[in-house]
Amino acid sequence: MNASPSPSVPPAGSAGPDVLRTLLGRPIPALMGVLNVTPDSFSDGGEFIAPEQALARARAMIDAGVDIIDIGAESTRPYKGARPVTAEDELARLKPVLAGVVALGVPVSIDSMKAEVVAFALDQGAAIANDVWGLQRDAAMAPLVAARGVPVIVMHNRDDADPAIDIITDMKTFFLRSLDIAAKAGIARDRIVLDPGIGFGKTAEQSMTALARLREFEMFGLPILVGASRKRFIASVSPSEPKERLAGSIAAHLIAAQRGAKIIRTHDVAETLQALRVAHAIEGKQ
Repeated sequence: MNASPSPSVPPAGSAGPDVLRTLLGRPIPALMGVLNVTPDSFSDGGEFIAPEQALARARAMIDAGVDIIDIGAESTRPYKGARPVTAEDELARLKPVLAGVVALGVPVSIDSMKAEVVAFALDQGAAIANDVWGLQRDAAMAPLVAARGVPVIVMHNRDDADPAIDIITDMKTFFLRSLDIAAKAGIARDRIVLDPGIGFGKTAEQSMTALARLREFEMFGLPILVGASRKRFIASVSPSEPKERLAGSIAAHLIAAQRGAKIIRTHDVAETLQALRVAHAIEGKQ
């Protein structure tokens, strides 16, 4: 059972909202680096599960210019095959490494759909909640986020992809439901970021449609995060394995930035940052 949040608990990561506002005010999108302390993530499962490897990875991303480190201890791989784990399993993977990553000084987001895990991470100094089920899977998540006063990333998701649906309409309906949950829980609207969930519950065509029509989500008046890094839709255009999709990932992220994305979530920080900086510099010459 997930622990219920208590408004009496002092908010962890209290600088989170200010940090988020600062990052969103930059001329190019903020970069969120992926740190999976899991054995089965689709791209890098098992590579960083040992604490020393995870910390080395975090340091490398900081050296490369990352703005936020997104740490997750359950694979939410956007295809069939992800193995659900208990909150106890997630916590066992996080406990040896989370405090060390937080101590490096870069804002940390916790990638979990379980309020119990998010509460622990916030207690350890994480500053942002990243919920791949958009506050709709764990009823304790929205009250927790509201009580702690931290920013939350609300991602669109589906249990299964359905090529017959209008994916943009489905996403808008999902976000409206998430925002209603957030409002009823008392989450400040200026602490919400929307994530189209590229690859999650979508066909390759639907993922590309979501990217192409990203500006339609400006109707919500909220910042957008895009994480297209190494996703399988890239292979539908150019056959490749996850680690062979750097160029495709950068192409998708540049388009996302052109269409208003304010945060880019990536496995490849240095390369993505270079691409964003060069694109911004060229656009400035018009």
